[in-house]
Amino acid sequence: MFIQTESTPNPATLKFLPGQTVLDAGTADFPSPDTADKSPLATRIFAISGVTGVFLGNDFVTVTKDESIEWDHIKPSILGAVMEHFQSGQPVMTGEVAASGHAEHTGENAEIVGQIKELLDTRVRPAVAQDGGDITFHGFERGVVYLHMQGACAGCPSSTLTLKMGIENLLRHYIPEVIEVRPVAA
Repeated sequence: MFIQTESTPNPATLKFLPGQTVLDAGTADFPSPDTADKSPLATRIFAISGVTGVFLGNDFVTVTKDESIEWDHIKPSILGAVMEHFQSGQPVMTGEVAASGHAEHTGENAEIVGQIKELLDTRVRPAVAQDGGDITFHGFERGVVYLHMQGACAGCPSSTLTLKMGIENLLRHYIPEVIEVRPVAA
């Protein structure tokens, strides 16, 4: 098994591509070890000292490290953990997998929210996945769109620029009711 790695815009995060499907659908975000109980793969990666986050996508695993540790010191261990997991035959996720994605929104502004989600799904999320992350809709109130950033996007130095210059401009262009875009914590 050959696992490729790619850098992301977040220097504390690397993207690992095992050359096979990681998740059949959606994404799974594990911002800390105590959230990884439903993923044997994430649990195995968190066992490596210095790992602070694991994010799973369709064909990639994004790992975030503590800033005090160099990639050269933990990258071989992460590669080994990913390889061991896929060779073990264990599932990536166990039990009920919660549907990841956008928050539900009903009632007032439902049509606008539908347009926001459509633009996120077709224009934003595929590009963000290339960088090892995901962005999901969290809410819409008084012209402000609230988005949740995951994986490489969470804590990325360029995430504010991505939100303000990229996503906000895109949404404002297509949906005049959108005034601003803001990030939210999980």
